[in-house]
Amino acid sequence: TGVIHAAGALDDAMLPAQSPERLARVWGAKATAAANLHAATAHLPLAMFVMFSSAAGVMGSPGQANYAAANAFCDALACHRQNLGLPGVSVAWGLWAEASGMTGHLAEADLARMARSGIAAMSSDRALRLLDAACWHGDPQPAAVDLDVRALSAQPADALPALLRALTADARGATARRTAATGAPAARLVGRLTGLPPDEQHRELLNLVRTQAAAVLGHTNAGAVDSDTPFKDLGFDSLTAVELRNRLAAATGLRLPATFIFRHPTSSAIAEDLREQLCPAAADTSGPVFGELEKLEGAMARFVPDDQARGRLAKRLEALLWRLGDGAPGAAVGHTVDDGAVEAASDDELFAFIDRELPS
Repeated sequence: TGVIHAAGALDDAMLPAQSPERLARVWGAKATAAANLHAATAHLPLAMFVMFSSAAGVMGSPGQANYAAANAFCDALACHRQNLGLPGVSVAWGLWAEASGMTGHLAEADLARMARSGIAAMSSDRALRLLDAACWHGDPQPAAVDLDVRALSAQPADALPALLRALTADARGATARRTAATGAPAARLVGRLTGLPPDEQHRELLNLVRTQAAAVLGHTNAGAVDSDTPFKDLGFDSLTAVELRNRLAAATGLRLPATFIFRHPTSSAIAEDLREQLCPAAADTSGPVFGELEKLEGAMARFVPDDQARGRLAKRLEALLWRLGDGAPGAAVGHTVDDGAVEAASDDELFAFIDRELPS
């Protein structure tokens, strides 16, 4: 005789949206039920006590903090039972290909997202053979998961559970060597953007955002994602929004907050935000000119000219202002002026500075 505990319930939500009600619903079906079965049978000579746990408990799963905790309890209970000399196995299952009450709600986009994350679906026949192996082996908390190492290796290392990083070391090393030869994707992107006018930078980044959004939703091309349609209307939820954020962070090299997608409701809005971060205003060629003007303004605040000098200075500055308003091209700043030299300049030196540094 034995016990097989396969019950479970889901109530997915990102961590800020978890509530006592959600926790109770998920923990009741999995953790509380397991504890009750343990208490009710601890005195019986059972041949087996098997709990169906989940890989979410050992690797984490976006939006399933409550479910991960419930399954981690089952894993710990199996260890506790074995320490008491009782049978106990908690199998941390990956995805089964056959739909069930736990996975029947998953759409094609959900399954595609899991496949991209490196979790492959296993057949029921394979799963049952793994169950036999787990019971025979006797380890209290084995994991039975079909993994796609290539898909895992395509993800940033810090996005992987620590448990899986060693599995991808060889493949990741090959990827790193290819990256060293061709350049990191983020660096290549910035290189393409450099020198482009703002509207073309926006267009380049908009194509990136639409392409990544289409992939997250399971579409084959960016045309399925309208630039000005809100992400919520496109079918994004909290999980897909986080995946899109991760993809854009990897593609751009930027650190983006978890709420990045919903703070910018459309692809066009995100593209503009990325453009402002990747192509900052420092590229504005007017910056050096304004810097020199600020130095001049500071020097003039300390300058007390006589009437003749005031007249010369006013005419010179009026001529510059007229030239600026006329739209004529200005002369380039010849060289950098030392702040201290400007501050210590005499009247004649200040006029010489104006003649030399600003257009005539």
